[in-house]
Amino acid sequence: MSVGIIAADSKITMHFALKISDEQIVDSTFDRSPVSFVLGDGNLLPGFEEYLLGLATGDHKTFSVPPEKAFGQPNPQNMQEMKRNSFPVDMPVAPGLMVSFADAQGAELPGVISKVEGDWVTVDFNHPLAGKTLQFEVQILEVQDAD
Repeated sequence: MSVGIIAADSKITMHFALKISDEQIVDSTFDRSPVSFVLGDGNLLPGFEEYLLGLATGDHKTFSVPPEKAFGQPNPQNMQEMKRNSFPVDMPVAPGLMVSFADAQGAELPGVISKVEGDWVTVDFNHPLAGKTLQFEVQILEVQDAD
């Protein structure tokens, strides 16, 4: 069996863990089935994929991924102030509550309430991992050439 080296369009089977810190795991496959995907198919952010290039079957590595290669920096324009009466009367509007809206195309747009002041509610529509440096741990189980 030859050892596959990850290149563009490689089919990869791997375990991964995504962490904000050593204690806070965002997602991990180490305790369940591994994932398989083709490099460049859109399943991983391009900033993560570049760390995989050149790795081989059997490699187990950890990378620190800066916000610019992950989910970017928070955008102040993604902070929206809304009137309290635009939320359902029975909704317990409080900081930390995740809410969902429909955008102009009808797609779901999640946001997190960041503050409530009087009749105004500030909702943060930035990705929850924006601005965070992520720890990305991978264990490469199999690499196949793309066919």
